[in-house]
Amino acid sequence: MRLRTLSLFALCLPTSIPLAAAQDIPNRPEDIQFAPLNFEPPEAAGYRHELSNGVLVYLAPSQELPLVNIVFTFKGGGYLDPQGQVGLVSATGSMIRRGGTMSVSAEDLDERFDFLAANVSSSSGSTTSLATINCLKSNLEECFALFMDMIRNPGFQADRFTVYVDELLERLRQRNDFPDAILNREWKALLYGRDHYEASQTTEPMVQAMSIADLRDVHRQIFHPGNLIIAVNGDFEESQMLALLEEAVSGWEKRPLVIDPPAPEVKFTPGLYHVEKDIPQGKVFIGLRTISRDHPDYFPMLMMNEILGGGGFTSRITKRVRSDEGLAYSAGSTFIPGVYFPGEFRALFQSKNPTVALSAKIILEEIELIRSEPVTGEELEIARNSFIETFPRTFESKAGMLNVFVNDEMTGRDAAYWKNYRDNIKRITAEQIMDVARRRLDPRQMAVFVVGKWDEIYQGDLDQRANMSEIFGGNVTHLPLRDPMTMEPIK
Repeated sequence: MRLRTLSLFALCLPTSIPLAAAQDIPNRPEDIQFAPLNFEPPEAAGYRHELSNGVLVYLAPSQELPLVNIVFTFKGGGYLDPQGQVGLVSATGSMIRRGGTMSVSAEDLDERFDFLAANVSSSSGSTTSLATINCLKSNLEECFALFMDMIRNPGFQADRFTVYVDELLERLRQRNDFPDAILNREWKALLYGRDHYEASQTTEPMVQAMSIADLRDVHRQIFHPGNLIIAVNGDFEESQMLALLEEAVSGWEKRPLVIDPPAPEVKFTPGLYHVEKDIPQGKVFIGLRTISRDHPDYFPMLMMNEILGGGGFTSRITKRVRSDEGLAYSAGSTFIPGVYFPGEFRALFQSKNPTVALSAKIILEEIELIRSEPVTGEELEIARNSFIETFPRTFESKAGMLNVFVNDEMTGRDAAYWKNYRDNIKRITAEQIMDVARRRLDPRQMAVFVVGKWDEIYQGDLDQRANMSEIFGGNVTHLPLRDPMTMEPIK
């Protein structure tokens, strides 16, 4: 039977390929020619609306699915934590969803959202706070009424807050279990200062001191129309959605816009730093403070980082440290420009303790090389194409597109940024990359930060190709591991 089936299938196949079609097929995959992609980024102005009380709204209707997705973005996050109350804003953001409303218990609110198949969340990050709802078009009005009650009149139910506190304390207990977490928090403390919101840490006394009254104070400060931008995508009519939103914010007190996040005041100090942790692989950052998002060096830095370590397997650091030497599974670099103040550049890797010094030496060699010699034409072309060809993905979904518009509006980004993005990438030259690397990536102004077993790390590899005495002369600042609950140094 199987043989007969195969025979019948063979009879269905064409006996020959038409001559014209055969001539159109290239001999090799790299010979395939693709038509150029003509893509123009959408302009925010085409999606922007303003309610009568001044709240900005971005709308992107579509009929792909019978769903509506609404995102409320409020300016204000962890940088607004009161002195000695780190984590309070984050707790408020979580408890708005978890704690019910003034008229609906937390349990009933959960049950009603579940029954309506609505996905609802709230949270507060370092600079913004969010409340989102995704629901069916058919029950939008009922879901949205509950959603607005949750945002405007949070219940902060006491037993739910107790559970949140217990969960948070458990997370604090685990902070030293993961070396990556240790490295990240100590690196940020070095960059921005331990008291700056980018580096500040919640402690057990702070958590235990939180009160529902404190949550209400934060809610009043952040969650109001003065800080709000709304984005909506999904199956709706624009006029009807604007009417719904207009009614929802009616009578909602609009208070002053919160301040911008503060710049760090602590001076960054280069050097070699270490925190002891008994692990088989050392975790390492090498970097420094850099520039802000709107600085003229932004695009040269973007391209430089892509070639040096940000471009994955095509980047120099990954090729040498991982592919050529086999010293690390993960090695590369990242460039994080600041929005409100200068951000950072850092190379990063993890390697077994005896080869940490060799990996660091190779990365510093690559940094010196990109500062002293122009990158190749091939490297420049690969980096340029990487940014240009992936550019449309920034706007590939309606939700993602609106998120870009909201963030740009909230942070005051130049409206022409996306329109000129590809041209700004195209015009970057090898000489500009070398120049910005020479000015911005001076190894003498960097910090090398290591978490791991120092006795094994310091002596270097078995072949003695490198040891830690070659980095800042081996002059290391040993920082203490901190108690996970108090963040005080462990003696």
